[in-house]
Amino acid sequence: MAYDEALARRIQSKIFVLDNLTTKKMFGGVGYMISGNMAVGVYKDYLIVRVGLDHYDDLLAEPCAKVFDITGRAMKGWIMVDSRGLQSDGALEFWINKGIEFASSLPPK
Repeated sequence: MAYDEALARRIQSKIFVLDNLTTKKMFGGVGYMISGNMAVGVYKDYLIVRVGLDHYDDLLAEPCAKVFDITGRAMKGWIMVDSRGLQSDGALEFWINKGIEFASSLPPK
């Protein structure tokens, strides 16, 4: 299954203004990097968000969120958000901001 290109366009419309943003094809989808660090991405019809460990359990408790596991090996600090958490622009921005916040806290690559 190809990734949700409509979701990718929605993400791009929200973050295209960031100076240090790059886009990279990865895991059969697309990833958005802040200074070389993954912030968010699209895998199939999921938004992938790198949130780190500090708030991981709280964010994972959201009904639309699940562990990021596409290989049989869960990646702690990363979350997959399904369409229930992406319906409104505000909801999408919430998750995008979580990814940007974490990626921006890391040293540039």
